[in-house]
Amino acid sequence: MRVLGIDPGTATTGYGVVEESGEGLRALAYGVVTTPPDLPLPQRLQAIYRELRRLVREWQPDAAAVEELYFNVNVRTAMGVGQARGVALLAMADEGLTVAEYGPGEVKQALTGYGGAEKRQMQEMVRMLLGLPSIPRPDDAADALAVAICHLHSARLRALTTDDRP
Repeated sequence: MRVLGIDPGTATTGYGVVEESGEGLRALAYGVVTTPPDLPLPQRLQAIYRELRRLVREWQPDAAAVEELYFNVNVRTAMGVGQARGVALLAMADEGLTVAEYGPGEVKQALTGYGGAEKRQMQEMVRMLLGLPSIPRPDDAADALAVAICHLHSARLRALTTDDRP
């Protein structure tokens, strides 16, 4: 199974494509979509939308996973992240992908076994699980890979616990 993980943001949207096979997890691609701060918001959102659609066409994932909005004290930041999240969800829907959404605590729990794990712990687990020589940079890319891994772990758990017998 191949999953596109997305860590949305207006200035920087992280993405990571992770594939699970009999040999384990493998990062196929990761990085960020950045938009210039002086570009009007509609054009920034459009750039994110177009690039995410391009990534779907290039990597042909089976599903997408998007990090849910974590509301912090900065309402302006939260609004921007919410708008970028909406664009990411729309791009995935337009590409016909099933989309799962995970909160930061769920992602931390899936990767480290502790929903309150520190960012550094998460990044190190991403590195280890994917067999990478170093922690993926920037942080948004590592976060997107973590969301994709979370989805793969969740899908595996659902498959193990689903009883299709009559």
